[in-house]
Amino acid sequence: MKRRLSVLSLLLLLPLGACGYNRIQSLDEAAASAQGQIENQLQRRADLIPNLVNTVKGYAQHEEEVFENVAKARSGLLGAVQQKDPEAEANANAQMTSALGRLLVVSEAYPQLKADQGFIKLQDELTGTENRIAVARTDYNNAVNSYNAYIRQFPAVMTAKVTGAKPRKYFQASAAAEQGPPTVDFSKPPAKTP
Repeated sequence: MKRRLSVLSLLLLLPLGACGYNRIQSLDEAAASAQGQIENQLQRRADLIPNLVNTVKGYAQHEEEVFENVAKARSGLLGAVQQKDPEAEANANAQMTSALGRLLVVSEAYPQLKADQGFIKLQDELTGTENRIAVARTDYNNAVNSYNAYIRQFPAVMTAKVTGAKPRKYFQASAAAEQGPPTVDFSKPPAKTP
């Protein structure tokens, strides 16, 4: 009797192994892990921003609008990371890139700032973080591609439907979030500091 139950259990479990459930779960976890890496790098980037802004503020106090835009973009980035929505993260990241671009363009007008070692170090850290974000984004999109392709293949598509596995979103900014290069107008003379 025990032997029959063992054989029957084995026969029932065999189709479950072939249905792709475990593969779907491992691909989904790989995509979730890759998304976590993007979020880690976005958080690191957001953590570096206040130091960069404070360094630039020391030299360019009259550029308050640029600082406010960076702060707003940083807040949006942190909110998107909390949502854990790749599309929102990508859009917030694009807005942060635009705001940082404006900040860095402003810094070009201040030679003392460009020579400041703290500023140089922060720029290097941000550049490194940008590279890490690009790598994490590529890894995530590759993991999502593998997952999405697998749940569309037969017989995994049947298991995906039964388990409710849905396609994941890619990490891509919307067209509205992707703005052109930043423009800064230096036609106004800088405010004089007392």
